[in-house]
Amino acid sequence: MASARHGTDRTKGADPNNDGKAEAITELMLEVAQCFFRIRALGQKTGLITSWGGGAFGFMRSVALLGPLTVPQIAQMRPTSRQRMQRLADELAAEGLVEFIDNPKHRRSKLVQLTRKGAARYGELNAQLMAIASTMGVALDEADIRKTAGIVRQLSDDVKVRSERLS
Repeated sequence: MASARHGTDRTKGADPNNDGKAEAITELMLEVAQCFFRIRALGQKTGLITSWGGGAFGFMRSVALLGPLTVPQIAQMRPTSRQRMQRLADELAAEGLVEFIDNPKHRRSKLVQLTRKGAARYGELNAQLMAIASTMGVALDEADIRKTAGIVRQLSDDVKVRSERLS
């Protein structure tokens, strides 16, 4: 076992510090995944996420914050297909929450925008999310939460780059 103490044990890798970091990143990824599934379940119970898993709130949030977008643009912002986002756009349009408008830059690719009803529903959902969030993480301070969000964002960006390389 002398080799393990000197960082040459090949079963764990050459650098024991990297092994610790790799274990920490693995634990973080697994915790984020578990948190995601819990958030999704809560979102489905509260209406923030549709029953089939589409992110109605996230879709409407993108349009509310960025203005009218095409379905392909919305799909590019998420790790999902254009077809899945089209299904969600059609569902939201059927509920009168979004509408398709002409796109001056592209004849065939319509823009999606919130309707008045959609903007009101988005406001309700956003208030609901803020109410839920305001009761969570009471033992955490804002700086730690923001730092953690930044770390998760960096990890997510890294995963996105790696995934795109495999496409």
